[in-house]
Amino acid sequence: MRFGILLILAATAASAGEFALFTNGARMLVDRHEIQGARVKLYKDAGYIEMPADLVSSFEIQEPAPAPPAPTPPPVIDAAPAPQHLSPTELADAAADKYGLPRVLVRSVMAAESGMQADALSPKGAIGLMQLMPETARFLGADPHDPAQNVDAGVRYLHDLLLRYGGGLWHALAAYNAGPGAVDKYRSVPPYSETLNYVDRIDKAYTKADLQTPANGQR
Repeated sequence: MRFGILLILAATAASAGEFALFTNGARMLVDRHEIQGARVKLYKDAGYIEMPADLVSSFEIQEPAPAPPAPTPPPVIDAAPAPQHLSPTELADAAADKYGLPRVLVRSVMAAESGMQADALSPKGAIGLMQLMPETARFLGADPHDPAQNVDAGVRYLHDLLLRYGGGLWHALAAYNAGPGAVDKYRSVPPYSETLNYVDRIDKAYTKADLQTPANGQR
């Protein structure tokens, strides 16, 4: 009876991938088998094992391994908005509004200092839009190579100088250019040609722009 079962199973060569179940309880994974009379050939890879057929009780088709689950797509994370790069004028106006200074004044100082250029470098080492010296930038806790920090720190410094000199624009501008020590020494705008020209140029640009601003416009 058992041999008859083997013959039925061997009516066609088994498809690749099956288990040969032996009468002693062992099992072997083979590619296929062939029954030849009282002998059975168990094919594995490029070779085969031949043995008496009555040593094999039956064959079981190997069930294909379940397909692995589809990978779960990573969660969609909204990308952080790209940082906005403000123009020099926008940086000047934002800082002016923050510290309560006229926009036209801050623009005039920035134009005189760096020509509104972030990469401007003076012969003395002043950096960027409002030309911060490295030691001044460190004192103000700003990175002078970052345009936004540079302008914010420069306008904050100008604001503090205006407070220091009671709102005196010429004194504050002179101190921004030559340092508060020079202004304090002379108790006025120091008699340096560079500083005198600097103060005069900004005052004229500020006054001209102020006169051109409508009465209800943002200064």
